[in-house]
Amino acid sequence: QVQLVESGGGSVQAGGSLRLSCEASGSTYNTYCWAWFRQAPGKEREGVAAIASGGSTKYTDSVKGRFTISQDKAKNTLILQMNSLKPEDTAMYYCAVSAYGCAWWSLLRPTQYNYWGQGTQVTVSS
Repeated sequence: QVQLVESGGGSVQAGGSLRLSCEASGSTYNTYCWAWFRQAPGKEREGVAAIASGGSTKYTDSVKGRFTISQDKAKNTLILQMNSLKPEDTAMYYCAVSAYGCAWWSLLRPTQYNYWGQGTQVTVSS
């Protein structure tokens, strides 16, 4: 089992920055890829950024060049640095971890992941 706790959400104006953290505990040695998802009211959960065990990263097109995903393996922490935030980035952001082998094509798909955090709210005002 893996437990995930997100932090760092909040309210910012457009153009601002936020840094989300996800601290993992439990059986983290048996994980293969980590990701951030988001879900706005009335919309489906969307994969934002993912990092595989080898360090490869993948981003959804709308955040490329603005968001950076990284991992501090020593601290079992996943980071999402979000810059140049836009109102359309407003959503609940979730950290997710997979204990299954991860293919490149599935890195941003919710069905790849079997452990989820509770989420942290990000609100961007115009």
